[in-house]
Amino acid sequence: MAKQQQQVYFVFMKFDPDYERLRADRSKEGSARLDAYLSHKHDKLLAKLLQPDSYRKRSSLAIVDGFPVEITEDQASVLRSAKEVRVVEKNQELA
Repeated sequence: MAKQQQQVYFVFMKFDPDYERLRADRSKEGSARLDAYLSHKHDKLLAKLLQPDSYRKRSSLAIVDGFPVEITEDQASVLRSAKEVRVVEKNQELA
């Protein structure tokens, strides 16, 4: 069986009151706390649902509580079924 090709998907999370609270702090320290919180939260979700070394998270996006990740379509389906996840969409290249 052929191995599925990985593509970039964007994962957007459901409402999180901690994210909203941290996002409201516009100070430099608040921004650093938000970045650390989201990075940990997103890494924890991926580690819980996907096999180690089977994906590559590119970054965490503080403005939308989401992240781009290189995964297969099967892995995208797994993430779509997670209760914490609102939307998983494949990156669309613009011509």
